[in-house]
Amino acid sequence: MHLITDARPGRDAVAVVTAAVAAAGRLGASDRLAVQVRVEDDVTDRAAYELAAAIVDVCRPAGVLCLVNDRLHVALAVGADGAHVGAEDLPVAAARKVLGPVAVLGGTCRDESAARAAVADGASYLGVGPAFETVTKPGLPAPLGVAKIGSVAASVPGVPIVAIGGVTADNAGELRRAGAAGVAVVGAVANAADPFEATERLLKALS
Repeated sequence: MHLITDARPGRDAVAVVTAAVAAAGRLGASDRLAVQVRVEDDVTDRAAYELAAAIVDVCRPAGVLCLVNDRLHVALAVGADGAHVGAEDLPVAAARKVLGPVAVLGGTCRDESAARAAVADGASYLGVGPAFETVTKPGLPAPLGVAKIGSVAASVPGVPIVAIGGVTADNAGELRRAGAAGVAVVGAVANAADPFEATERLLKALS
């Protein structure tokens, strides 16, 4: 499960991540949780660096993977485990050159041909979506649905597919059974009254 931070003003991303990491630890599932540090485009590199550094400090002692979305230089500066690049960011091949051969690198795609190309270019895993309707990130294309997520996963055997978009504890298992290795969430944890409990529910739904 990938937890993507909600770092908008008024949100305490570090507190949410801390709760999620604790929940994974209690379940003995720290190796099944990853945190993606994502900030809005207008956030300064200094602020992004400070947030990412704080989250790395939470994740690393617990053995939880920490990635930085989009800003590869921030990922390198804070010593994150890797990064994730979207369709409007550096191409996967260029990102791999920047990060080197060892770092975890995720790429975003929506279909089988793009998935195969991203893997050929060096992606470690693929974020595929939106799986369902979501209001977390406006302007997204139409949902792919469970069957399409499964088809993309089948097109790149051995490469983890992480389904994103409208994912909850109620539909995560369906995506897992279709072939997704995991799911990525924002609001399902960040907007929950109890992020610890919400993380537990999601991890159990994926087991």
